[in-house]
Amino acid sequence: MNPLLRFVSFSLAAALVAIHTVPPAHAERLKDLVSFQGVRDNPLIGYGLVVGLDGTGDQTMQTPFTTQSLTNMLGNLGITVNSATTQNMQLKNVAAVMVTATLPPFARPGEAIDVTVSSLGNAKSLRGGTLLMSPLKGADGQVYAMAQGNLVVGGAGASANGSKVQVNQLAVGRISAGAIVERAVPTALQQQGGVMQMELREMDFDTTQRIVAAVNNQFGMGTALALDGRTIQLRAPQDASEQVSFMAQLQNIDVRPAQAAAKVILNARTGSIVMNQMVTLQNCAVAHGNLSVVINTKTAVSQPGAFSNGQTVAAKESSIQLKQDSGALKMLNAGANLADVVKALNALGATPADLISILQSMKAAGALRADLEII
Repeated sequence: MNPLLRFVSFSLAAALVAIHTVPPAHAERLKDLVSFQGVRDNPLIGYGLVVGLDGTGDQTMQTPFTTQSLTNMLGNLGITVNSATTQNMQLKNVAAVMVTATLPPFARPGEAIDVTVSSLGNAKSLRGGTLLMSPLKGADGQVYAMAQGNLVVGGAGASANGSKVQVNQLAVGRISAGAIVERAVPTALQQQGGVMQMELREMDFDTTQRIVAAVNNQFGMGTALALDGRTIQLRAPQDASEQVSFMAQLQNIDVRPAQAAAKVILNARTGSIVMNQMVTLQNCAVAHGNLSVVINTKTAVSQPGAFSNGQTVAAKESSIQLKQDSGALKMLNAGANLADVVKALNALGATPADLISILQSMKAAGALRADLEII
């Protein structure tokens, strides 16, 4: 065989083996990694009244603002209510509520958005209620939407003779397409000279450089420029229609993000522990003893003798037991991947609450190669 052909055949075979042995790169769309500066949601908030409740509204003696709001509303409708009548109002079918919504970017007047209605007083349930017209304001105090409609409450409940059963939350409801946009928020995408900026959702210098390289590879050198580890400057077309096409193509570019930093998330309230795949473990020895306190309370009855004119007395007696498990040292082998780390931690047999303390101690000792974040 020709030596040149033999070399080409060997090189091709080696390349095929390399393709099958190297794991495929995991790429993500650019729209999942970045957001354009200026394209953002805007929170809205408002105050209103929900009427038509089946006797589950606010107790007006404890929530005077409900009657005050109703009086003001009736006054705007041309109905005069004197102060004596206001003080004697017993409104069981009305509830004061806070109305919240999110105004999406590029929303135009006449567009419908969803709203969430939450009880502000002591109403038992908002089920079956109707929200009266409520203005929704932005952070600048301007009215951007008007909300009104029938509530949908996902919970259910019943009570009788002091017994109560409830599923989910009854004091919060939602109105789909319950608000009409009245004012648009101007969105400025471009700066002077046709310059746009996009921001990474998570700061990473390596990912920023990869995005810049991918954008310049598709649109030409100089299209993207990294300003820092989060912000990327773009040279965009001046025409509005070309700008939309440019952004659509930009969002569909596939970029392989850099490996995230090793991190362990500890939720101190629930005891949840979450760690990513970059967490590693060094050889270490751990001893942790569980401490438990058990309190038993019994009621002892002292019965007086016959014809003694005494009274029966009930006294409570409590016994307290303190128990601490043995805390023998256990050797944990080093783990180079997430599966090895989980296997080593499970060998301790500790509860999630104990693991939080153990992981903090391991981090202090330098055996845990990860950042700890407590939420």
